[in-house]
Amino acid sequence: MPVSTQISHPAPAGFGTRAIHVGSEADKNTGAVIPPISLSTTYKQDAVGVHKGYEYSRSGNPNRDALEELLASIESGGSEALAFSSGSATTATVISALGPGAHILSVNDVYGGTFRYMTRVAAENQGIETTFVDLEAASDDEVLAEIRENTKLIWIESPTNPTLRLIDVERIARLAHSHPSNPIVLVDNTFLSPFYNSPLLQGADAVVYSLTKYINGHSDVVMGAVVLPAHQAQFGSRLRFLQNAIGAVPSPYDCWLAMRGAKTLHLRMRAHGESALAVAVRLEQLAARGDLVENVVYPGLASHPRHELARRMLSPNARKWIAKAGEDSFQGGLPFSGMVSFRIRGGSEAAERFLTRTKIFTLAESLGGVESLAELPEKMTHGSIPPAERAALGIDSNLIRLSVGVEDTDDILDDIEQALQWAVTGVPSAKIGALKAAANGIALSTVNGLNGIHA
Repeated sequence: MPVSTQISHPAPAGFGTRAIHVGSEADKNTGAVIPPISLSTTYKQDAVGVHKGYEYSRSGNPNRDALEELLASIESGGSEALAFSSGSATTATVISALGPGAHILSVNDVYGGTFRYMTRVAAENQGIETTFVDLEAASDDEVLAEIRENTKLIWIESPTNPTLRLIDVERIARLAHSHPSNPIVLVDNTFLSPFYNSPLLQGADAVVYSLTKYINGHSDVVMGAVVLPAHQAQFGSRLRFLQNAIGAVPSPYDCWLAMRGAKTLHLRMRAHGESALAVAVRLEQLAARGDLVENVVYPGLASHPRHELARRMLSPNARKWIAKAGEDSFQGGLPFSGMVSFRIRGGSEAAERFLTRTKIFTLAESLGGVESLAELPEKMTHGSIPPAERAALGIDSNLIRLSVGVEDTDDILDDIEQALQWAVTGVPSAKIGALKAAANGIALSTVNGLNGIHA
């Protein structure tokens, strides 16, 4: 039998093609299409210092290398990526790289775990001071006034968690880079993922992710990463040193799982976005009616006050997908990831009733998995933020955060409506058709809105 010749092709340009193929070349020894998991902690050396690129798995591992190559590839403008054992470990390593006595300028509506690390760990262990500013509303002069001589980092979330406020990364980067201290502008892009947003193309110097969320997408891996552009190679070297020295690295198996999840990122994010937009539109209709919902926050909604910024933030890949589908195919706005926040009528009691009434949405922390999740930020993910600051940020006792999964959209909508009806009025909803056991025999144990109520 003739031996086939492998033809070399140019690097693939499409997001989905890169997600599937980069870092997943066939195994040279066996031809396996899916790379094997390299569990070895150490590697044979042919002579002292002579090896095949690996010495000890904390310092380097084939699965981690493959994942980092993939992450740098799917991040528009990315040149290098580093993976860590969690999003929090990523945050800790980035801030450790600043050294002692630095100043950080952070968006005030920051993830609770990041707030805790900045105000407790970094402040106590490194003498780092953090100033929290409303980077959405602050003027150019106000932002510049907060940048000090020792400001080494500006930390941005956009959208913020959980109020989904949008920060104009391009504006903040322009201001930061015009200042003599020239701080690193970092964007936590977890909520949008590389599919919907490309912060490096907007002038950011670094992007961080909780890979636990959308990039892995299956709620079975805890991991984080930072992605850097080529001009931040020196900062990358510092982070690479700390990655090895601190040792907060992910396991080979977790890297393998995250790569498997990332292969379908483009497909999942489309589904998340389409269903989230449908949820936001329906919640907006209920808010207009005035009996179940106070308001809804989803930057993809055409009625959102910063919708045009959301549109401008879209990555080249997302723009291409939306243009090809045709904007008329999306009613009420544009898909903008899968996170929706809303305020329920009836206060905290109604919020908690809603969260224990849903059948498809699971009451749980985290986000970005294929399954729909719901939570109460005030008491869960943002419980570490002082009450007065939570109130100032709009993290109210009736604010509910939804991570819209990839279940059938009609089922998601029906679940929200029946839970709202019960939570606010105490009367079960008659609209439960899509929640009944599926015709294929896959039943949900408590989907009947008139029975099996758990309070």
